[in-house]
Amino acid sequence: MAAELSATPMLSDALVILGAAGLVIPIFARFRITPIIGFLMVGLAVGPYGLGRMVYEYPWLAHFTITDPEGLEPFAEFGIILLLFTIGLELSFNRLWSMRRLVFGLGALELLVISGLLAMVLTMVGQYWTGALALGLALALSSTALVLPISGTTTPVGRAALSMLLFEDIAIVPIIFLMGAMAPYANSDGVDDMMQTIWLGGLVIIAMLVIGRFALPRLFAQAARTKSPELFLSASLLVVIGASLATSAVGLSPIVGALVAGLLIAETEYNAEVEAITEPFKGLALGVFLITVGMGLDLATIWDNLWSILAAVVGVLVLKALVTGLLLRMMGARRSTATETGILMASPSETTLIVLTAATQALLIQPGTALFWQIVTAIGLTVTPLLATFGRLVARKVDPLPSQGGEGTSDEPRVIIIGFGRVGRLVADMLTVHGKPYIGIDSDADLIMAARRDGYNARFGNAARRDALDRLGLERAPAVVMTMDEPILAQNLTRKLRALRPDLPIIARARDTHHAALLYRSGATHAVPETVESSLQLSESVLVDLGVAVGPVIASIHQKRDELRGLIMEEGALDHKPQLRTRTLRPEG
Repeated sequence: MAAELSATPMLSDALVILGAAGLVIPIFARFRITPIIGFLMVGLAVGPYGLGRMVYEYPWLAHFTITDPEGLEPFAEFGIILLLFTIGLELSFNRLWSMRRLVFGLGALELLVISGLLAMVLTMVGQYWTGALALGLALALSSTALVLPISGTTTPVGRAALSMLLFEDIAIVPIIFLMGAMAPYANSDGVDDMMQTIWLGGLVIIAMLVIGRFALPRLFAQAARTKSPELFLSASLLVVIGASLATSAVGLSPIVGALVAGLLIAETEYNAEVEAITEPFKGLALGVFLITVGMGLDLATIWDNLWSILAAVVGVLVLKALVTGLLLRMMGARRSTATETGILMASPSETTLIVLTAATQALLIQPGTALFWQIVTAIGLTVTPLLATFGRLVARKVDPLPSQGGEGTSDEPRVIIIGFGRVGRLVADMLTVHGKPYIGIDSDADLIMAARRDGYNARFGNAARRDALDRLGLERAPAVVMTMDEPILAQNLTRKLRALRPDLPIIARARDTHHAALLYRSGATHAVPETVESSLQLSESVLVDLGVAVGPVIASIHQKRDELRGLIMEEGALDHKPQLRTRTLRPEG
């Protein structure tokens, strides 16, 4: 029976992972708890130290446990690669250059100071200095996979965390080479190999920058013209996997290639759509990674060494939080930002496990010591969401006043224009005249490229996707203008927008009065029929040419427009709130 169940381990593991995603995410979201904890708990439950212990006694449990933990590691690594890729998409070369002081100043200082202090403490408790240095470097790393999804990259905490995490990701390769160089039986070949990897990696990155600058816009433009989501997704995965393999081939970490690929795509108008279309894969792959971390928690071993493990966890968390917070204060950060970032960055990293493995293979630490610190790392990763909540609470206590600039986000409320053809451009021009910021979105790649060449603020994307609108700032938008000539899409979008933002002014272009009535029924604030407006403009022109004064003509046009709008709304049978009908886009003052 057990043999039959183990004949399809891949399907069994897929069932567990997909079931976890389908249950954990909605359940934890219902209670406003991050699903990170849920995935870690699933890994603990279904791993070899949980229900997996009882598979031989109860074979039917094979359907609910992970039978091949090692087989999940490539998927977990792919999740980290996609995470770094999306981080690159949120950045740009200009923004990265503007962060150089934080990345190579704060990031380097944080890693060196924390690893040095940890090494000193470990040496004092009896660890040989080479092993203490290896453990210090490993434990000084913080989790990119958990910290950035919690903090984001645009908040003050997110920017500070990002700068340190970027340096840590860059430093992983030299750290791994350092492990080999410190090995008891190491020779000078290790240094030569490191230098070779550095210059080969530099050549590969330069080649990626040059080729990607010219090739990627053309690749995604062709994919966008097909209007095929499958082809767009294929192109996105091709770029990120190809870039990761290129850096891996010369000895660099694959996440370096993924980050560079994201930076290159961030310079194109397709960055938002690429991020949206790869988001589900990143989320699922990260879920797999978190499950593998949870599977490494052996409750029996933890119980046998409970007090020493707790002391190690608390010691690492407190030391890292204090040092990181103090360094941020020295760099001029607010007390609240320094406090929250320090606590959030206190836990070890997923890459800590990689460095521990390298240190064990180099005979710098014993396997038992590596297992102890692997458990400490897994517990630290598990409590990261709790640290984030605790950090926010403490930050409010130490600095209750909101930030007054300098560290706030640069995002401002912008009118969203859906559809950026002739009508969309005209709306954008009028908003610009009156000083109202806007951003346009359209799924026609040629329209977007032409608009950006002409200086318009427009992005390629599919407005029917919720995440595409969220990235444009839907929650802060003062209004949405829909200009596309697609009646069914306009109605569906109007209903979706009204459900998301009941108070949002939605101004929609309509083909005729019947279409306008349908838009009002769907929740539009204003629906502007092309036929009615063209008739009113013709009437205005002929009356002025016949010698009627401009003032009475404009007044009569407005009166007729209001009458027609009332008739259209009655046809739509819409019970509109008065404040939504009267709210218009007028310049301030």
